[in-house]
Amino acid sequence: MSTIVQSGLDRPIFGIVSEVAAEKGVRAFVIGGYVRDCFLGRPCNDIDIVVEGSGIDFARAVGEKTGKYVSYFKNFGTAMLHYAGDEIEFVGARKESYRRESRKPIVEDGTLEDDQFRRDFTINAMAFSLQKDSFGELVDPFGGIRDLAAGIIRTPLEPDTTYSDDPLRMLRAIRFAAKLSTPELEFRIVDESLESMRRMASRVEILSMERITEELNKMLATSRPSMAFALLESTGLLQYILPELCALKGVETVEGRGHKENFSHSLMVLDNVAAVSDKLWLRWAALLHDIGKPASKRFDPSLGWTFHGHDIIGSKMVPRIFNRLKLPLDDGKYVRKLVWLHLRPIALVDDGVTDSAVRRLLFDAGDDIEDLMLLCRADVTSKNPAKVARIQSNFSLVEQKLVEVEARDAVRNFKNPITGEYVMEVYGIGPCKAIGDIKEYVKEAILDGRIPNEFAAADALMRQYAPSIGLEIKG
Repeated sequence: MSTIVQSGLDRPIFGIVSEVAAEKGVRAFVIGGYVRDCFLGRPCNDIDIVVEGSGIDFARAVGEKTGKYVSYFKNFGTAMLHYAGDEIEFVGARKESYRRESRKPIVEDGTLEDDQFRRDFTINAMAFSLQKDSFGELVDPFGGIRDLAAGIIRTPLEPDTTYSDDPLRMLRAIRFAAKLSTPELEFRIVDESLESMRRMASRVEILSMERITEELNKMLATSRPSMAFALLESTGLLQYILPELCALKGVETVEGRGHKENFSHSLMVLDNVAAVSDKLWLRWAALLHDIGKPASKRFDPSLGWTFHGHDIIGSKMVPRIFNRLKLPLDDGKYVRKLVWLHLRPIALVDDGVTDSAVRRLLFDAGDDIEDLMLLCRADVTSKNPAKVARIQSNFSLVEQKLVEVEARDAVRNFKNPITGEYVMEVYGIGPCKAIGDIKEYVKEAILDGRIPNEFAAADALMRQYAPSIGLEIKG
């Protein structure tokens, strides 16, 4: 890898920053992720500028020169502006120290070198000079360029110091390992860092849940998220964040019979989903689809290991997990639905793909039916190619039937032809239980295929059924 990347510094903003630095007599550098991504050939529109002086004053001068609005964050000593599609953040170089009970640092003014010492990893501590006499030169005191070429995640200081100061860095190390890995080069966290993370795992308890879930979501957004969650488990961090997932780990054996290792299976399903969809909440559903298995696990001498009802149990666990992790509860409803339904399509095949069963699946899944089928296909992790081919072929039959039934019966977003207002008008009654009984009877008849999903048929059925629950048309 070259130590000077001119192609990464040809954006006009860098020339402007260099001019302002010369005018103000201060040193300025582009630092962090942008520098790292230049060497990796990855696109990056987030640019961090560190200034030996006031980052806010410097940003104000750049704003005046560019004519761009500057946002100021005085509590953090930072400022930001947007220019030519890039988001540029300015901060003064600083030294940081930490109290053990908090991840909020005590901040003092410092030099570039001080600022590089406070960075999380060597690959994020590299900087390009923006001084006119050294424009584009790499400042790399910790060998970040070598670590980047070797695919290594390493802390600039002793890892115990780095992780104790700010435990979020443990999650960031794992996230970067997963994010930066490619088929050609897999990034790894150095052994001494992994050992430190195991010692420091409990320190994540001082972090806000919002910061933790932000990192989890970024891990899930990577191309191979299983790598991140395997590292979370092996370092002991997962036990403090998602103990429900840890409970899937291991295989129990009775009378020589063991069950599937459900933790590794869940990670395989997650990767399978990630290969076909970038939807964050679908990935969450894949990660959590089997969390009900530990609570439902039973050994039957005649059947072996069973997990009956794990779909129902797991779906009930999802809201509690989302609430604890402070994830959006509306998106949690989607995840809960997919966890609840993830066994239904294969059950359709086993029981026979009847129109009635397909209607009910469409009714329950609604517009999420395609995502559900993606999850179900991803859930096939057998190492037997013939078995995989057979199951996937069966899913194709289910999908074909879904299309046929929806085209004919329109139950995906089912709306009952009979409304409560109509029942009250016909029978001259106010709100009461009988209205719900009629609507449920009509809905079940449509889903069973006894009547078409049409108003005339539904109205006739209502008039036929109503007398049995004591309703008569008045007068």
